[in-house]
Amino acid sequence: MNCAQTRELLNGYVDGELPPMQAIAVADHLTQCAECAGAYERLLTTVRTLRDGLTRYRAPDLLRARVRSALREVEQPAPAVVTPRLRRGMRVPWRALAAAVLLMVASSAITLVATRGRTSADALASDEVLTSHIRSLMPTHLTDVTSSDQHNVKPWFNGRLDFSPSVPRLEDAGFPLLGGRLDYVRGRPVAVVVYGRRQHVINVFTWPADASGPGGDAARTLTTSHGYNLLHWRTEGVEHWVVSDLNAAELKQFGMLLGR
Repeated sequence: MNCAQTRELLNGYVDGELPPMQAIAVADHLTQCAECAGAYERLLTTVRTLRDGLTRYRAPDLLRARVRSALREVEQPAPAVVTPRLRRGMRVPWRALAAAVLLMVASSAITLVATRGRTSADALASDEVLTSHIRSLMPTHLTDVTSSDQHNVKPWFNGRLDFSPSVPRLEDAGFPLLGGRLDYVRGRPVAVVVYGRRQHVINVFTWPADASGPGGDAARTLTTSHGYNLLHWRTEGVEHWVVSDLNAAELKQFGMLLGR
């Protein structure tokens, strides 16, 4: 897939509307093209800005009641086949038109409020984590410290973060440590510990849970987006996100090996 084709499909890719094979092709192109990846990140930023900044209002109950009442007053059975034509001097039923418009506005406002309720901090974090994962697959972006020794990777984070990430050794289970890096998610620097599984890359993101967020522990949940699997949980005040194109069963196994 070339740049022109990718740019044409970016909106559908962000909205999750592409067929699986097209989504995978776009994701593969984004890992190899810095310009298209930049356009993808700018589009995600615009979407997040609209989600966070758009003001939505719920129509008052009194307004909805008046709309329904007005519709009942002007409701008349329409002919099944005959299409009416306006004659000179005929008055347009403005009350019916106004009621219909008001009903549309009220319904739209309620829908927007419901949509906003479904937009959670976890969903926004998922977008950013996936973007960071794809960006990391570009040349020279995967690790800031490259080592298979946890005693080299873990101390590297000291002084660079306000917390110490867990860096377990899992090569005996078939998940060798590749290194680590700093990344930026949800407005703060985060730790990313990188593992491998055959030809697959696994990024493990961790950061302290936001005090103003949902709070409490959250059980492991697995989601799929654009051909990638994302495993998320929250425990003891720490957010954990694991991202890879590795199959779901092995990624779950890896998540269990990470422990808490």
